[in-house]
Amino acid sequence: MYDFEPFELIPGNHDKGMVILADHAMNRLPEHYARLGLPERAFSRHIAYDIGIEGLTRRLAAALGVPAVLGGFSRLLIDPNRGEDDPTLVMKISDGAIIPGNHPISDKEWNARVEAFHRPYHRAVAETIAAVSNATGKAPLVLSLHSFTPARKGVPRPWHASVLWDNDPRAVHPLLALLREDPHLVIGDNEPYDGALKGDTMYRHCMMTGIPHALLEVRQDLIGDDPGIGRWAERLTPIFERLNADPALHAHDIHPSRTGPYSK
Repeated sequence: MYDFEPFELIPGNHDKGMVILADHAMNRLPEHYARLGLPERAFSRHIAYDIGIEGLTRRLAAALGVPAVLGGFSRLLIDPNRGEDDPTLVMKISDGAIIPGNHPISDKEWNARVEAFHRPYHRAVAETIAAVSNATGKAPLVLSLHSFTPARKGVPRPWHASVLWDNDPRAVHPLLALLREDPHLVIGDNEPYDGALKGDTMYRHCMMTGIPHALLEVRQDLIGDDPGIGRWAERLTPIFERLNADPALHAHDIHPSRTGPYSK
């Protein structure tokens, strides 16, 4: 439908047993959408993408030698970290900004975005996870990277980073412990958001399939430039290596979700 890549695959060694995901890595749109009627400055804000995460993902994938999947489109177009039946899949208002190109939106256009952007991204995620699993004969460790704003409605957020999760603690508890070894860091546990979201990327690809996983959020002002990205990549590389070396994080084990029963 469009001359536009909805995802980017970063190659890596499948035998290492790890996959990195970055749902909101980019703020790109096909030209057809004319910036959704928004001013250009909107696409430098967090409403369009997770600031710093593309660079951090590239650094970590290179340092660890593992594959990564990056979302190639702005969350303003359609949010890859939502289920297809989620009413917030295409946002009409985001953090006070009305999105003219999304309001109103026809069922035809909604479905076209799902088919052109959302589904190809998730196919790439599923295929990458399957390729790593096939190479090792075990469950891969899946780590998803996001970023959050330094303040919300004028209230500063104290966390330097946070781990979000639903109900599978296998990768989460050791990740929290390793991050908290640094006394200078304030590390949140399901802050400033709750990690239990039915149909999101971790739910779909990891919770439902029993794959060990964690979602790490880093505060955007800490990774808003290249030096900050470098510091966090250096911090996280040995932590991710230690997690990946744990055999317990390469076994399938389905945990019930806090959002309710899985659909059959």
